[in-house]
Amino acid sequence: MLTDRPTKLVPPVLAKMAAWCLCLILVGVVVYFFVQGIARLSFVALPVAIALLLTALLFPLTRSLREAGMRPIYATWITMLVALAVLAGTGWLVGARATEEFPNLVEQVQSTARDVQNWLITGPLHLKEAQITSYVDEIATMVNAQRTAITSTVLTAGAVAFEVLASLVLLLFVSFFLLKDGDRIWSWFLRGFGSMAPRVDRAGRAAWTTLSHYVQGTVAVAAVHGVIMGIVLAGMGVPLWAPLAVLIFFASFIPIVGIFFAGTIATLVTLGAKGPVYALIFVGILIVEQQLENHVLQPLIVGRALNFHPLAIILVLSVGGILAGIAGAAVAVPVAAVIYRALPELVHKPPALPPGPTPAAAPPPGSASASGPRPSAPASSPAPGSPAEDDSPSDSE
Repeated sequence: MLTDRPTKLVPPVLAKMAAWCLCLILVGVVVYFFVQGIARLSFVALPVAIALLLTALLFPLTRSLREAGMRPIYATWITMLVALAVLAGTGWLVGARATEEFPNLVEQVQSTARDVQNWLITGPLHLKEAQITSYVDEIATMVNAQRTAITSTVLTAGAVAFEVLASLVLLLFVSFFLLKDGDRIWSWFLRGFGSMAPRVDRAGRAAWTTLSHYVQGTVAVAAVHGVIMGIVLAGMGVPLWAPLAVLIFFASFIPIVGIFFAGTIATLVTLGAKGPVYALIFVGILIVEQQLENHVLQPLIVGRALNFHPLAIILVLSVGGILAGIAGAAVAVPVAAVIYRALPELVHKPPALPPGPTPAAAPPPGSASASGPRPSAPASSPAPGSPAEDDSPSDSE
């Protein structure tokens, strides 16, 4: 008996799954080509990403100087000079301490090596001196085998140094103009989105708030971490304690992996200079301090700006490291946090206005008033040079 009911060749569940799979394939292709483009433009993308992090860190000083009545150009120059002075002073301190204490480190390492050798011979292992000598010779042979690779690395260091110098120049220029004209750059950027400008503006402000919280909180936590471990190393009498403290500070910007790397180097230096007992004490203090940082300092200072699971952090770090090395690993986590916070604001529609009198005509997208109210300074740093500031033409001098 025939019926008019159409025959369904594909079950509804399978049709929905096919549609989702097609959407995921299209998104994957777009993401793949986008990542490939970023990887090819890493010479430009990495300095710009680091400049955004630096701007989020330095903008509170620039904003304070502007609020005190200083013109944007002067406030920006003072901010940049203060940052360069801090970096130069830190570099001088590290270099001076390293030059002064390195010979002492070599002597202490040699003394520790002799003590370990005597313990291996007279201790419970009762090794023979010939065995120890053979182990040392094997290590020396391995080092000599890598001499060719080390030499080739040194030969290519000139090109790497040129690229690093060019990246630093680009980083300084981008940071300077973001601090000085960030509001004008953002307004110009919004004009290209037409009716989507309000959504993009909300997403951009959410991203900037997240980035500011992350950078300023991470710098504070890293400073506490570096100071505490530097005091511990100096109290133990470990040579090169100042360079090691600076290394721990910078390594703290790379979650999980960075502190493991810096802590390993500091432990090896402590082991070579002071022996295994001091090394074990340092490792214990490092573990306790790291746990306090993860469970006390990070939640209090950074807050919920970066509420990622450790597995997500490891995956993000891996992707960033594969694409751009150490610098990519350093910026991967804040970039992921910014995307995670900005996407909901970009996708969701704004709430409907309550019934009432007809509002005034909206300003053109990208104008100062269309950018919305500035977020309050204590809760989060607004975009560099918020739209309500610097409307006078003379500010761009």
